[in-house]
Amino acid sequence: MRKTIRVQTEPFDAAAEAAALTNGRTDIGALVSFVGLCRDEAGTLAALELEHYPGMAEAELARIAQEAESRWPLLGLTLIHRSGKLLPGEGIVLVLAASAHRQAAFAAAEFLMDFLKSRAPFWKKEHRADGTPGLWVEAKDADEAALSRWRSGD
Repeated sequence: MRKTIRVQTEPFDAAAEAAALTNGRTDIGALVSFVGLCRDEAGTLAALELEHYPGMAEAELARIAQEAESRWPLLGLTLIHRSGKLLPGEGIVLVLAASAHRQAAFAAAEFLMDFLKSRAPFWKKEHRADGTPGLWVEAKDADEAALSRWRSGD
């Protein structure tokens, strides 16, 4: 199985990453991709700064990926998470899940994102467009609710 897990400051190329995962492969019947983008929050956000503990973040991404592999028959996956200061419109996270069939690819991609949103050790600080001090972004109840369904075996 091809697997790529990275934390990086530079932008990623989703199409190039998808090609790297699938080129030369005839066993893959489904590739599901998700790109999370930095929003401007209705014009109030100038940038979002993401911090992480190097080594710890990659280890947690690898753990989440391993759990997805144990749940679904994946043939490949890519997890790329950005860190540093990101501007609205820039990609924050890329998830690619490859499988022989679409159901496994969709489920694995959704599972990976739910865990990334709730459990990956990244901290986000807002940089406000009006120059006022930004806040650290708090975890959302909706993200925890999304995560809980995977624990109940759904």
